Amino acid sequence: MGDMRRQTNIERDLVRLADGTLTGDRARELEARVAESPDLRAMLDEQRGALEAIRALNEPAPHALRTQIENARRRPAPAVRARRFGLAGAFVAVVAAVTVALVAVLPGAAGPSLSEAAAFTLQKPVSPAPVHEFDGALNLKIDGVPYPYWEDSLGWNATGKRVDKVDGRTATTVFYSKGSNQVGYTIVTGKPVKVPSGANMTVKNGVHIRSLGLGGNTVVTWERNGHSCILSGRGISRDELVKLAGWRDAGALPYATD
Repeated sequence: MGDMRRQTNIERDLVRLADGTLTGDRARELEARVAESPDLRAMLDEQRGALEAIRALNEPAPHALRTQIENARRRPAPAVRARRFGLAGAFVAVVAAVTVALVAVLPGAAGPSLSEAAAFTLQKPVSPAPVHEFDGALNLKIDGVPYPYWEDSLGWNATGKRVDKVDGRTATTVFYSKGSNQVGYTIVTGKPVKVPSGANMTVKNGVHIRSLGLGGNTVVTWERNGHSCILSGRGISRDELVKLAGWRDAGALPYATD
């Protein structure tokens, strides 16, 4: 009975450590144990992944979902299951309950979340970059929307490209470098992705740009011809990203509606 109680306490404390509500000596003690245990690290990563999925929702989770998740966090693992699988199995069961709840509420979600699409801006290129064709554009267009040419005016040189599929959409990313810095410029096919309501709004050269922090980096997003454009890079300031997003080559770069 004592072993079961300790397992349940560790399970609950790992959940609290993942969401930041566990503090003080107990947090430091558990962090030390996690550092020494691959199993505990894996379980903590799973819980953080589930929480990140929840936070990535563009609207607050419905009350029924929040209740289901909270019940899953608080519910002790059944004795038989805990004896058979140990702490790892009991903890994964909680994460699975959260995942099932999310899927039940969001069947066939309409395209990727902003965080899913923005992840491509931080990946590595896998093919050569498009080249400069005319005015302020490269020779690559997504549904008529060309990528900008920044080298002469802003010092950012196109260095590579990648194409990814996410939730039935195509996300095409062109990478630009300036010194040791790199940014990724992703255009997503289909309707614009939804942006969390807490994003900041800036208007630059008539372009309505929304910015927020995701995964420790600033992400900016705006629309061109009804498509989401997303720009980010590790350690790149919000001001620099806004300047790039709002650059229009004195009006020569096609933007259409903003």
